[in-house]
Amino acid sequence: MLVWKSKKVLSAAGLIVLLSGCSQETLKVDKPVLEVAEVDAAETEKAEAEEKAKAEAEEKAKAEAEEKAKAEVEEKAKAEAEEKAKAEVEEKAKAEAEEKAKAEAEAKAKAEAEEKAKAEEEEKAKAEAKAKAEAEAAERQAAENAGSASQQQAVGMAEDYISYTAFSKSGLIEQLVFEGFSNADATFAVEKINVNWSEQAVKSAEDYISYTPFSKSGLVEQLEFEGFSNGDSTNAVGKISVDWSEQALLAAEDYIAYTSFSRSGLIEQLEFEGHSKADATNAVNVLGL
Repeated sequence: MLVWKSKKVLSAAGLIVLLSGCSQETLKVDKPVLEVAEVDAAETEKAEAEEKAKAEAEEKAKAEAEEKAKAEVEEKAKAEAEEKAKAEVEEKAKAEAEEKAKAEAEAKAKAEAEEKAKAEEEEKAKAEAKAKAEAEAAERQAAENAGSASQQQAVGMAEDYISYTAFSKSGLIEQLVFEGFSNADATFAVEKINVNWSEQAVKSAEDYISYTPFSKSGLVEQLEFEGFSNGDSTNAVGKISVDWSEQALLAAEDYIAYTSFSRSGLIEQLEFEGHSKADATNAVNVLGL
């Protein structure tokens, strides 16, 4: 057996090698012992393998990192592209919506303007038609107011009559008919002139009482006979200033002047004419009957 100092044991491929620089002692083992050169070669090979594996691992890691970075860049670019595309689509949709809204607003404004113009035109046409109709009606009314030549003559005569004597409405129509005008022309004329028939009743009452005696009720009846209404007749007799007792005396004098009466007969006649019993009795007493 060889004994080596400072032994060094190497193991390679299942072999154990003891190295020593101080002794020639050799450890006998059951496995074969490799030569130093072979051990170095094995270690070198192992180191190279490890280096290669490390390099390959680094290269792989680098490649993976680059791939990952590339993938991230592509993903980012894709996301940005999609975001940009989305933004462009939204912008386009927004622009189209705004354009559509603008077009609709313009169309609405145009329609409203056309509708307004149409309404104004219709209103104008309506106003013109109304003005035309009113003008035509005014012309017809003017023609009707003016009347025919015969009607104008009747108006002139009616105004002449009413200017110097009192008439009721129906009495003036009868007078014009008596003058030869048709009832239609006479009625047109009396309707045309401006007359206060109540005032005419007062004037007529004053005219009657100025030349012949009347009782109060007798004068109302006479005015009604002339064509005045009961209201105008009663109002007229109430407005004039009359001493009805004196009217009874004047009536008694007229009766006694052209015929003979007994006292009671004259009183009865005066009462029949509408005088009160007191006024009739007083009148007879004044006459000395």
